[in-house]
Amino acid sequence: MNAPVTIVGAGLGGLTLANVLHVNGIESIVYEAERSADARAQGGMLDIHDYNGQPALEAAGLMTEFRAAVLPGREAYRGLATDGTLLFDKADDGTGGRPEVQRGELRRILLDALPTGTVRWGHKLDGVRTLGGGRHELSFAGRGRVTTSLLVGADGAWSRVRSLLTAATPVYAGTSFIETFLYDVEKRHPELARLAGPGTTIVSDFAGRQINVHREAGGTLHVYAELTEPLEFFDGFDLARIAREFDGWAPELLAFITASDTPPLHRPHYALPAEGLRWDHMTGVTLIGDAAHLAPPDGEGANLAMQDAAELGTALATRDGDALLSYEETLFPRSAEHAEAATYKPTREDMIEFFAM
Repeated sequence: MNAPVTIVGAGLGGLTLANVLHVNGIESIVYEAERSADARAQGGMLDIHDYNGQPALEAAGLMTEFRAAVLPGREAYRGLATDGTLLFDKADDGTGGRPEVQRGELRRILLDALPTGTVRWGHKLDGVRTLGGGRHELSFAGRGRVTTSLLVGADGAWSRVRSLLTAATPVYAGTSFIETFLYDVEKRHPELARLAGPGTTIVSDFAGRQINVHREAGGTLHVYAELTEPLEFFDGFDLARIAREFDGWAPELLAFITASDTPPLHRPHYALPAEGLRWDHMTGVTLIGDAAHLAPPDGEGANLAMQDAAELGTALATRDGDALLSYEETLFPRSAEHAEAATYKPTREDMIEFFAM
């Protein structure tokens, strides 16, 4: 393959693809709307699974760097009932298959491994069209146009590249996170630090309300309060209003929300079709990650994006003209399975059984 592969989006999926191509001697260019690698915070922790995310990093030649970035002890899981009763407490004994890493650190590892100039920052895609013969033209706001014979949309939930293949767009999934942070918790919030434990704590009423607490690096607790409410419910919300939705829960649990050291952020959840997104194969273009299979959060999104990237990159390196078609034939059934699994709501018994394994 002589012409560079054009990738839109420098998230984990796009960067993993660029790395897999690089280790296989294939050049790529990644166009990213953000002005630089440090333009914004990159989110919290990710559990990288031994059956999809980790093999993708292996294909990119980055397992040593990944292992060095893993946060020790973070595979501990604690479940609490809404009255504070302990349901399960699973320690991190080092044998788990879902080690935790900061998203920003994982992205840095992927960026540092690429040749200088691979990522073109400050390129916001504002138009894309088919030229015929497998070629496509991309236009970037204030940055001109480029043409390519192999285009990969790694541009997330609101992908513009997706429009070449399907008219499908994400719809609100009916749930939202309210995101908060607590800092220097051992000194400033010692009771919440004790309650949160060393890893992840989950509190759920199994009826649409849940609090997830993640212990991140540097004494930070990252909190997601989940509610099943229409979008308009969150207009003009504040922490007191959100806390009222958890009325009747143990007061110490509500403090994960009300004691926030940062203004709350609303993170609505969107999804592509529940049966999984498919499109008619088109020469010269395909999708990976959320652009291909956006679903409500279930711990698989980043892992699947990297798996997509590794499978596509390997196909491009080892197959001839049918590489994209071969990749999509594997992608579609996996996307359908993920879409169905992401809508499943576990019961209390399901959760206890899962974390007892």
